Amino acid sequence: MKKNGWSELAAFSAVAKLSSFRQAADELGVSASAVSHSVRVLETRLGVRLLHRSTRSVAPTEAGARLLARLSPALDDIEQALGELDAFRDQPRGRLRLTVPRIAAQCVVLPLLPGFLARYPEIEVEVVGDDGLVDIVAGGFDAGMRFGERLAADLVAVPFGAPAGFCVVAAPSYLAGREPPRSPADLLQHLCVRQRFPSGVLYRWEFARQGERQEVALPRGPVFNDQFLVVEAAVAGLGLTYAFNPLVQSHVAEGRLQTVLGDWMPAPERLYLYTPGRRQMPAPLRAFLDYAQEQATPAR
Repeated sequence: MKKNGWSELAAFSAVAKLSSFRQAADELGVSASAVSHSVRVLETRLGVRLLHRSTRSVAPTEAGARLLARLSPALDDIEQALGELDAFRDQPRGRLRLTVPRIAAQCVVLPLLPGFLARYPEIEVEVVGDDGLVDIVAGGFDAGMRFGERLAADLVAVPFGAPAGFCVVAAPSYLAGREPPRSPADLLQHLCVRQRFPSGVLYRWEFARQGERQEVALPRGPVFNDQFLVVEAAVAGLGLTYAFNPLVQSHVAEGRLQTVLGDWMPAPERLYLYTPGRRQMPAPLRAFLDYAQEQATPAR
C-alpha cells in the first residue's frame, strides 16, 4: 500500500462507522468530497467494493465489514499512541467533542467553559446537546454525559460535578384557588406539564420519602420534548412540572414558580461523564475533567 494509505483507511473507517460521508468529513476535519475520493482510491487499489452507496444511506459491504472489524482495533491503537504524545506537550491541544443533555449543557458545562478555554486556548470544544443516549463511538464523541451511571458494559462512567436534585414547581397563577398536592398521588388531580424523551417514552416523575420510592405516570397535561419548554410552560401557568433544580432556581427566587412536595423529592442525582472503556483518555478530555474537579473543590 502507498504511504498515504493511512488517510484512506481512516476515511473508510469513519464512513463505515458513521454511515455518512458528511459526518465522517466533519470528524476528520476535511471536505466530504475528499473523504469520498479517499474511499474510491482505496477501493480501486484493493479491487473490492467496500461500501454500498445510495442517495439515502451508506453501509459496508461484506468485504467492507470484514475489513472494518480487523481495522478498528489497529486504528484505535494508533490513535492511543498518538494521544500519548500529548504528555510531552506543554499545553493540551486538539478537539474535545461532548454529547450532553441540554439542561446539563446549560447548567453544568457552559459555566465551566470560559475559564477552561482561557486556560487551554489550543483546545477546540464542541458540545452537542442531546437528551437521548448517544453511541459516542459511532457519533465521533470523546465522551458523553448522563444522569446516573447505568450504561453499557463497555463504557466507563466518571462522576462529574456536584450532585443536583429535582423539584416539583408551579406558577402562583396555577396554584391560586387550587389545593396544592400533599403526596405524589394528589398529582393525578392536577394538570402536569410533562416531557417526552427522544425514545418516545414519557418521563415518569420519581419520588422518595423515608425509604419509600414511587414513580408516577401522569395522564393529564401538555407534553413537550424539551425541558426548557417544560419550564416555560410551568411559568406560563399550564400546570405543575418536575424540573432540574439549577434550571428553575432563578424562577423560584424571583417568585415566578413555587415548589411543592419538597419532602417527597429523591436525593440529588449525580451527573456522570462516560467514555469508551478500552481507550486511553485524550489529553483535552483529561484536562477538562481535571478543571471541572478543581472548580468543584471548595477553596480552603
